[in-house]
Amino acid sequence: MNWCCIWMASGGHPAWFVLRNLVSSTKLDMGWEAHTSGAVAPVLQPWSEGKKHGGPLDVASPSLYVFWHCATRTKGLCRCAEHQEQARHLLLVDRTEVVRSSLHPVFSKVFTLDYYFEEAQKLRFEIVAQKKMTRALLLKFGRNAGKSTITVIAEDISGNNGYVELSFRAQKLDDKDLFSKSDPFLELYRVNDDQSEQLVYRTEVVKNNLSPAWEPFKVTLSSLCSGQETRPLKCLVWDYDSRGKHDFIGEFSTTYEEMQKAFGEDQAQWDCVNAKYKQKKRHYKNSGVVILADLKFYRVYSFLDYIMGGCQIHFTVAIDFTASNGDPRNSCSLHYINPFQPNEYLQALVAVGEICQDYDSDKRFSALGFGARIPPKYEVSHDFAINFNPEDDECEGIQGVVEAYQNCLPRVQLYGPTNVAPIISKVARMAAAEEHTGEASQYYILLVLTDGVVTDMADTREAIVRASHLPMSIIIVGVGNADFTDMQTLDGDDGVLRSPRGEPALRDIVQFVPFRELKSASPAALAKCVLAEVPRQVVEYYSHKELPPRGISTHTHEACPQRLGQLGVQPVSVSSTLEVP
Repeated sequence: MNWCCIWMASGGHPAWFVLRNLVSSTKLDMGWEAHTSGAVAPVLQPWSEGKKHGGPLDVASPSLYVFWHCATRTKGLCRCAEHQEQARHLLLVDRTEVVRSSLHPVFSKVFTLDYYFEEAQKLRFEIVAQKKMTRALLLKFGRNAGKSTITVIAEDISGNNGYVELSFRAQKLDDKDLFSKSDPFLELYRVNDDQSEQLVYRTEVVKNNLSPAWEPFKVTLSSLCSGQETRPLKCLVWDYDSRGKHDFIGEFSTTYEEMQKAFGEDQAQWDCVNAKYKQKKRHYKNSGVVILADLKFYRVYSFLDYIMGGCQIHFTVAIDFTASNGDPRNSCSLHYINPFQPNEYLQALVAVGEICQDYDSDKRFSALGFGARIPPKYEVSHDFAINFNPEDDECEGIQGVVEAYQNCLPRVQLYGPTNVAPIISKVARMAAAEEHTGEASQYYILLVLTDGVVTDMADTREAIVRASHLPMSIIIVGVGNADFTDMQTLDGDDGVLRSPRGEPALRDIVQFVPFRELKSASPAALAKCVLAEVPRQVVEYYSHKELPPRGISTHTHEACPQRLGQLGVQPVSVSSTLEVP
């Protein structure tokens, strides 16, 4: 999809963009810039050109609002068919800071947006002249609720695709109990821009212990410090009281930046100070010492991180040419070429292919067929190029695939059976060659379009299990009105797929969708349903192989052992810089 219409990019008039297209561009016209950060989503940092006096920007201090044009799901529909009915509306994502008295505002606010591979996401940008949003509270029938108002001020949370694992312990805390020792717990607060304090984490209570060791805990960088490593943090230590009147032991202040530096130098400890005792007691030193026992930073990579690192999506389509589709010359055939309405094969092919082509730089796609007798000897083939060029089965763009399919139909004899294992194995061989490069550079998607349950089910299961170890995903679209119940076994949503020998698939790489459930849906809804699982599958594969996006270092600090706590997570040095490829 190309750029949607841009009305204006400044001066209070809205501008529309398609988020998927921003990913592949580094500089846009009309006063917008797109780039990526170490976040799990694209980041847009806008600015506005000045306007002549008399425009909206010269009467007040401007700020910028970002809206998301999204679709709400209609209740009562299945996971795929729910997209058939959509209620379009604008959702406010966030706003920038206010730039006072400026006709040339430069906004420092960075917007972090959820990015969906399978959708073309529309964004709306509006510049307004308001410092904050204050609205009157209304009663049920629209009347004012007295003088009551509500004021909303957005908090600047920069995107950071990672989280921190912290572990604290203490020594020689003050004893606040008369007949036993203190029951200490620790609270970690973030200090906001307005000096208010936001609780980030509260540890468990360690009973009857003046030198407690609290359990490790994990927090995102956004929660810990709003992505700003120099933001002040405050730690408070309390003696637990079952009545809720906890006794204050002491506190200390630090920053995440200071934590990293001190931990790297084995000096990560702070005096736990009670200000009242410090004022009253002449020789008071502290009420104990709090020690940062461990600090690990985990980098969480996303599908977009891999795409921005240069990972290409290689798209292959495999089309069912078995006789069960019907004679292509008959209007009842699933392969019938109607000049006014594309058949189901073409609808599925174009909907999915148009999304995938934006992630392949050369826009060339392999197009294969199976289940037909092909010239010149008219022997049955389950792996043939529909352009009849065995040396180069690729077509130029999706339109090239469509033309090759239409030219192929009158030259082949529809036959059978429905064997897809040979094509899965062929794409798997290409993926295996890519695996040996040791880089996250190419991922393979195989789209299989078929009108019935596969005949070689055992061989297909075996091929899928082998392919689950490779950079590869398989999408199967069932065309027509056949009973596809048995095909659901290939989709690992209801359990782990196993080969006939009992070997489990390493990953769930198959997505099966009956086309009839989306027959009346838009092409965008079809693509969304079919491709929804691909980003997760890409991240799962490269995480399992411990391969970061290209251009990102994998070196780790000795305090952060090489281990993966979960898919999509890579431990990195506490002193590492988050670099963008």
